[in-house]
Amino acid sequence: MKLRTQFSYNRLWKLLIDRGLKKQDLQKMSHVSAASIAKMGRCENVTTEILLRICEALDCEMQDIMERVEIPNNNEKQKSTEEQ
Repeated sequence: MKLRTQFSYNRLWKLLIDRGLKKQDLQKMSHVSAASIAKMGRCENVTTEILLRICEALDCEMQDIMERVEIPNNNEKQKSTEEQ
């Protein structure tokens, strides 16, 4: 079975909390649009340029703001629902 993955930005949101920053602060610091930050909140793709701006603004590395995570397979969701 082939696993599907996506990028999660939960590390970014935790980093903002740890530094006492809000998404609006990040937007101003990094010159990234609110739409791009909203896309990240939905785990959607953004360009590497946007990620680079965020890393530069927060003085961090890419792995500090994102990670690759598995997406549950729809068939597995159905099986676990049927088993209950």
